[in-house]
Amino acid sequence: MDKETLLEWYRRMVLIRRFEERSDELYQLEGKIKGFLHLYIGQEAIAVGSIAARDPERDHVITAYRDHGHALAVGLDPRNVMAELMGKETGVVGGRGGSMHLADRDSLYWGGYGIVGAHMTLGVGMALAEHYKGSGGACLCYFGDGATNIGYYHESMNLASVWGLPVVFICENNKYGMGTAVDKASANPDLVAKAAAYNMPAKEIDGMNVLEVYEETKAALEACREGKGPIYLEMKTYRYEGHSIGDRTRYRSKDELEQWRDEKDPIATLQKHLLEEVGVDEAELKQIQDDVDAEIDESVQFADESDLPSLDTLFDHIYPETN
Repeated sequence: MDKETLLEWYRRMVLIRRFEERSDELYQLEGKIKGFLHLYIGQEAIAVGSIAARDPERDHVITAYRDHGHALAVGLDPRNVMAELMGKETGVVGGRGGSMHLADRDSLYWGGYGIVGAHMTLGVGMALAEHYKGSGGACLCYFGDGATNIGYYHESMNLASVWGLPVVFICENNKYGMGTAVDKASANPDLVAKAAAYNMPAKEIDGMNVLEVYEETKAALEACREGKGPIYLEMKTYRYEGHSIGDRTRYRSKDELEQWRDEKDPIATLQKHLLEEVGVDEAELKQIQDDVDAEIDESVQFADESDLPSLDTLFDHIYPETN
């Protein structure tokens, strides 16, 4: 990859992490974000690397409720994403979706979905539509390891394979479904083996390495365009924070967390590559970090100063117009 592309990926990964860290503060310390909040810290390489591999004009993106990272990776303005988290009218869906329901039609980003595994059926539907139209478009459908034991998962995998649909199933395996380790919740914790039941190509990859994520997703999308879909990618990763904001993570050891942080951090891994293999100067990376910090500060100020939705819009968007 060229230097400019790698630096942009670095910027996006830092942006996601700083955005999530600030969101944590706004929720727990300042009370400006309410409801549920599922942070993406530690998993940044997956959203950035895989979404960089798509064709933004024809490839759809849909994910579950841990969706801030994907929203920023498709290029949504962090000001509008932050405003949505605060429930403001300038949010990406007008303050009506909050943390778990970010979406943007222009970006083909159909966003966060609150029911575990249910969005996979929608992703298969999008792939079916593109297959029917013959557009060459595909769908990147993200879900966690916990969803692999849900009925929607099995129905979606089966139909996608029966119909040969252009969908890339991306399992973000962060080791825990809420507070339950994958090997305690799944009769077969080998998630690649689960895909074999549906006769589709499947592969385990390092979800902490943005370069590997990009290359494997790109290859999967190309296979889908050649009529070889669906494809299943299990991306091994780790969330540094709890399942949601109130999760104290008593089910895992501090040593486990520190090992992932110290040895496999996705941003540190890319930073090392940039410094040692690409010849980027440390000052250049520091400038990116400073610029991102300023962008996050601006986003918070924008959201703070935005208005809440007007009460006279309370019933807007509930029913479709019929005229």
